[in-house]
Amino acid sequence: MKIAVKPGAALAQVNGPVIETERLILRTWREADIAPNTAMLADPETARFITPDRKPVTDELVGWRNAAIMMGHWALHGFGYFVVEEKSSGSFVGRVGPWYPPRWPGFEVGWGIAREFRGKGYALEAACASIDWVFDNLAVDRVIHCIVPVNVASQGVARRLGARVEGTTTLNGDDVDLWVTARERWRGDG
Repeated sequence: MKIAVKPGAALAQVNGPVIETERLILRTWREADIAPNTAMLADPETARFITPDRKPVTDELVGWRNAAIMMGHWALHGFGYFVVEEKSSGSFVGRVGPWYPPRWPGFEVGWGIAREFRGKGYALEAACASIDWVFDNLAVDRVIHCIVPVNVASQGVARRLGARVEGTTTLNGDDVDLWVTARERWRGDG
């Protein structure tokens, strides 16, 4: 629901970086991203890997809250998951980027791609751009990727990123492998 703004009123804006790759635009969140993000999370195959309870999001308010959390991470930390937009169509592809909420096992760069955009290399393309952005702008020496052992597709992305499994942990009641992309390996120094 869009509320009209009175003439002369200024509302807060969270403006973040915009990253362009060959086929994608990575940017901060807009109100128009809520519905396609909710639709992505409503897909059971997607939800089993990226929603906290591993269940599809079937409620509009829950989808709104999820997008608000994504945008709130930007407002609180100055970084967060980017919306991934396909350049050629302007379509919402998914979300990829840095994530570091309280009690997280490390500084993560994660990805979630809508079903209709999988298999095109978009997760890898966006993750590479996100990792470049993180290492260019933040004082971190490594990023993790939390991947449940049955998520073969994300393991493939992690391998193509040059990440290595360096342990396991439990997130939201599930065992996950901690894949690590180290700055020195990423930059070719190690």
